[in-house]
Amino acid sequence: MSGAPRRLRPVDLARLAGISTQQVRNYLDAGVLPPASRSASGYRQFDDRHRRALLTYRALAAGYGWETARAIMHAVHAGDLPSALALVDAGHAGLHEERRALAETAAALEAVAGQQTESAAVPRLTLRIGELAARLGVRTSALRVWEAAGLLVPEREPGTGYRRFGPAEIRDAQMIHMLRRSRYLLPQIRPILDGLRRTGSTAALRAAVARRRQELTGRATAMLAGSSRLHDYLTADAPAD
Repeated sequence: MSGAPRRLRPVDLARLAGISTQQVRNYLDAGVLPPASRSASGYRQFDDRHRRALLTYRALAAGYGWETARAIMHAVHAGDLPSALALVDAGHAGLHEERRALAETAAALEAVAGQQTESAAVPRLTLRIGELAARLGVRTSALRVWEAAGLLVPEREPGTGYRRFGPAEIRDAQMIHMLRRSRYLLPQIRPILDGLRRTGSTAALRAAVARRRQELTGRATAMLAGSSRLHDYLTADAPAD
């Protein structure tokens, strides 16, 4: 014989997740937790379903991010399971696209890193900032930001002071552009360029790509754990066949 549902206080849920009781109330108001009844004295009453919802939300957030996790749980509690699962699918599709882009970026970076910066057989190519920006498909302001961060060091034309980007700077700008598209931060790009300039080695480049792959693997594992939690939450109260 089953007993009455175990009652939980906001502080019980807060301790479980390591958050404040106010955050528990915020989760309830945002639809992250299922609706809660009130006692005769007006206090919110929580039970095991709220505990499972809280753990599910936190697990989803670790893989899919807080906004997506919130949207998934809100859809579930609104009875819109297709929308909740569509958000899960979109998360996995996005991660797959990041993996594909990283693989393409890694191959392209290896090719760019292997380019000869000087060649006696052809005249030295130089580009002004507008020409280089057009070649890369970026704004000139992006190149100025990269220069301010110390990632590009263009020459200056005597008299006019206009920036001139030689073969090495063009190569570096290509690498920066590709790494930025793969969500590398500027401080993460500096050691890659420094190592390439100093030794011609692509070791830092390969290490950066390996770290990025590891990050994606970590996210994929967290998504798997979050999806498992979501499945358990959706089926916990389902009637047995």
